[in-house]
Amino acid sequence: MEHVPPPAEELARLDRELAELDSRRAQLLTRRAWLLAALRPPAPTAAPGWNPSAWGAPPPGRPGAPAQPWGYVPKQPSAPRSAQNVLLTLGGLLLTVAAVAFTLVSWGSMGIGGRSAVLAAVTLGALIAPAVLLRRGLAATAEALAALALVLTLLDVYAVHAVAAPDTDGLGFTAAASAVLAVLWTAYGLALDKLRLPLPAAVVLAQWPLLFWAWAAGAPALVVGWALLATAVLDGVIALWGKGPGVRVTACLGGAAMGFSALTVGLALSTTASGPLGAAAPGALLLAAVAAALAGAWRAPKGFARTGGVVAGLAAVAAVGGVPAAALSDGWRVLAYLLCGLALAGVVRARLPRDSARGVLAASGAVVAGALVWALPSLAAVLLGPVTLLSDVWAGPPEGFRSALGSTLPWSELAAAPVVLALVAGLLGSAYRWWPSVVRIAAPLGAREETPKPDATGTPGAAWTAPSGTGAPWYTVGGAGARRRPSGAALRGAAGAGALALGWGALLLAGVVLDVPYAVAMAGETALVGGLLALAVRGPGSGRGASAVPVTALVAAVSGAVSVGLLSLASEGAAYAVFGTLAVLFAGAAVRVGAEVPRAVFAVASVVWGTVLTGFVGRSLALDPHEAAPLVLLVPALTVLLGARLRRNPVALPVELTGALGALVAVGLAVSDAPFLALVLALCGALAAGAAVRPERRPVAGYLAAALFVLATWVRLAASEVSFPEAYTLPVTVPALVVGVARRRRDPEASSWTAYGPGLAATLLPSLAVAWTDTDWLRPLLLGVATLVITLLGARYRLQALLVLGGAVLALDGLHELAPYVAQVAGALPRWLPPALAGLLLLVVGATYEQRLRDARRLKDALGRMR
Repeated sequence: MEHVPPPAEELARLDRELAELDSRRAQLLTRRAWLLAALRPPAPTAAPGWNPSAWGAPPPGRPGAPAQPWGYVPKQPSAPRSAQNVLLTLGGLLLTVAAVAFTLVSWGSMGIGGRSAVLAAVTLGALIAPAVLLRRGLAATAEALAALALVLTLLDVYAVHAVAAPDTDGLGFTAAASAVLAVLWTAYGLALDKLRLPLPAAVVLAQWPLLFWAWAAGAPALVVGWALLATAVLDGVIALWGKGPGVRVTACLGGAAMGFSALTVGLALSTTASGPLGAAAPGALLLAAVAAALAGAWRAPKGFARTGGVVAGLAAVAAVGGVPAAALSDGWRVLAYLLCGLALAGVVRARLPRDSARGVLAASGAVVAGALVWALPSLAAVLLGPVTLLSDVWAGPPEGFRSALGSTLPWSELAAAPVVLALVAGLLGSAYRWWPSVVRIAAPLGAREETPKPDATGTPGAAWTAPSGTGAPWYTVGGAGARRRPSGAALRGAAGAGALALGWGALLLAGVVLDVPYAVAMAGETALVGGLLALAVRGPGSGRGASAVPVTALVAAVSGAVSVGLLSLASEGAAYAVFGTLAVLFAGAAVRVGAEVPRAVFAVASVVWGTVLTGFVGRSLALDPHEAAPLVLLVPALTVLLGARLRRNPVALPVELTGALGALVAVGLAVSDAPFLALVLALCGALAAGAAVRPERRPVAGYLAAALFVLATWVRLAASEVSFPEAYTLPVTVPALVVGVARRRRDPEASSWTAYGPGLAATLLPSLAVAWTDTDWLRPLLLGVATLVITLLGARYRLQALLVLGGAVLALDGLHELAPYVAQVAGALPRWLPPALAGLLLLVVGATYEQRLRDARRLKDALGRMR
């Protein structure tokens, strides 16, 4: 029975629902109003005398105007601004071309008075006309005439120099003229503040006076740099306090160009200075640029402040580091700049704006990264240089570490490379060790971060601040621009990983720079691999980011093992010692490590080193490659036994797959000799059969073992030049088929491929291979009759193996027999007939595509239902 509430309760419920509807309606109306405001373009300013009713359309709000549907946005009339701009631009260009042509061509036909009168009249008219046009509201026309006036003033300057002062130095006159024009156009732009062109043009003209004056005076490069820097400072002042976005953007572009030029001049002079005193003067220029950049960054917006901080930091490194670098040799100069770059990290304690300090800190990181980029190619040469030993294995131990690498790098000029890597590694390691102190010191630079948050209408509105701490990540509101800063734990792990990798590289480079003896290099690199393995096994720390250190240790250990293994190929004794030690070390690491992935990597590496050792044994015994192939199978045999011991352990599969690759290497070594190849294939089949004893490997290893045994048989028969293989295959096929029949009687659900496939393939496939090379007719006939019987039996008893094997061999045998006659018929037919028949066949198949597809599916289903 339906419950009817009391009237008072029902009335209260209705009031609540109506209040919710009113609230929702208010939200929707607010959103609708915002969307209408976003879609409606700004209404154009009506020209004087404009009367909408004069065109037969009712004015807005006039009685009798047709009502519009709800949500209708009226289309605002728009003035043809684009056509107007095109006309004005073309007119200004034509007038400019005419003025230029007059000045260059017709100037000489007039006297001095006429010239002055014409230029003065035209220029004065072009300067006065914009003021009149602005009062009439014709701003675009005024802009066009202002541009013409700018060109005319430049022509006036050219005319004055050509007529009144032809003997004046061109650079000096240009500097004075550009300064005068910059002042005049500044005053003109301030007087007519509605024009957008004069003030940016004045900023452009202001770029050249100091530079041209320095060139005119024949000043040295340092003075030119100071002139460029002074111009850049002027641009910065204009960019901060200039009037209008056009002026500020122009000043920013000019300041960037002039500042970059000044820094380039200072850096070039500092790096090419003959001594510390010679580097002091360019350093003063760079320090002045630092002060200017920081002063501008102090008042600039966020993005410009960070850019200013970066520029200031890099200039400070070049200024301060250039003085001691001038006293050092080329190989050690990078160390001076690196120390100055690291000193920039002290900005975290300076009283700078946060964005500027972040920029300076980014400059410090850029200097450190540049030093590492300078040092890392030499480390790559140490790791990859031993590859050259592969062409001359066991040629004899070299004298020193450098000669073993075979590199042509100037190691004497790279003496600072290990120091650079060690210094950066030490700092990163210190940060990793005392990470809470680093976070506390750097906390002012990452206090809070603002990001836009959608307002109530769903559009970007008021900003919100995401809290930041020592390790908590911060986020912006979701969307395409969402960002995430890595947590403190991840940053600490990255610092530890970097310290480990760079410290390892520093030790390797130190051995090359010192050119230690070959034996010491071998022992040292092997010991480094052992230490890295110990660190990878005992990965320090826990939590997010802590895995970076052991992962880096793992990668470095594997890379170092490959490098020292290649390096040991120069000497037979060193090769045995190094690869034996590596195999033991990695095996021990695989036993001790707890994580599955590192354990698999260590185990696989140990198997690889063991396989290489077996190859060394064959070379020591002076065996040919095919004779050494059975020795290589010792390690795959051990992996099969180890897999049986490990069973379902996750490490078992990678180890066995690595052993399988070793067996494949053995097969490749034995390819050149057929009897040995048959032996190796048979041994591989025995290993696969041993793996197939385990239930989890049986589905793959069982078929692989059968295929390898059959293939070994065929290779052995081919090697013995047997022309009647059935004498060897039928004694195998008949018992195999008997065993298959017995299996099917005990288990009717057993697959015919398991019961009859190996036995049939043992005879049919070798016979087919011989039949294709047999010129007699008897063997193909007997093979065809046998396969026809097998195919019919497979179809009668619904046995998939008999039907597929018998049908395939029968088709190939028939194709071999019919091929000569088909070739004769094809040669007798016209050449256009085969393509025509093929096209007709395609048309028929296409026309009956659906039916053919259904037939194929039925055939697939029928084969699938067979056993």
